[in-house]
Amino acid sequence: MVLASLATTAPAMAAYCGSTPEPGLDWSECTKKNLMLPSSELEGANLSGTDFSLTDLSGSNLTSANLEKANLVRAWLAGAKAEKANFARVEAYRSSFANIAANGASFAGAELQRADFSGADLTGANFEKAEVGRVLFKGAVLTGTRFALANLSRANLSGATFEGPLDFDQAFLFLTHIEGLDLSAAKGLVQAQVDLACGDKETKLPEGLTTPAGWPCASD
Repeated sequence: MVLASLATTAPAMAAYCGSTPEPGLDWSECTKKNLMLPSSELEGANLSGTDFSLTDLSGSNLTSANLEKANLVRAWLAGAKAEKANFARVEAYRSSFANIAANGASFAGAELQRADFSGADLTGANFEKAEVGRVLFKGAVLTGTRFALANLSRANLSGATFEGPLDFDQAFLFLTHIEGLDLSAAKGLVQAQVDLACGDKETKLPEGLTTPAGWPCASD
């Protein structure tokens, strides 16, 4: 009975992971490592736990896709469409999200160290409790982006654009680059965080917070 069950399950799993990209497919827990999959149509797909490490997904449509716990280490998602996609708890060290359109996407609890979000549209995105160390946000749109409880050590937010407040409630801002940013409406920002961060004379802080004597920071 057990052998018969295994015999019927294995081919089914192979077919399930071997299907071609299409909206709404289920590739959960599949291995899609080191592949060329640019411009794939994966809107609404279930990609939870999928191994996309070293895979090229640039220009793909990931709108509303579920990538929770996916492996995106050194993956390439530059220019992808990922509005309302779920990237919660992904591993994405040194991955490229440059110019991604990820309005309303969730990166909650994600491991994103040294990832590149240059030019990304992250309007309303959620980075709560994410590891965002040394991430580059140059030219990114951060309107309504939430960084509550995130580790932003040495991340570079300089050159980002946004309207309204950013949420830094209990975020760790060790040597986080905030040069030139208007953070006068920031939520959750306290003096202890500012003292750890790297700003300059152009950085605007919420009322009641003061510019540290150590600004601008020395070259890191």
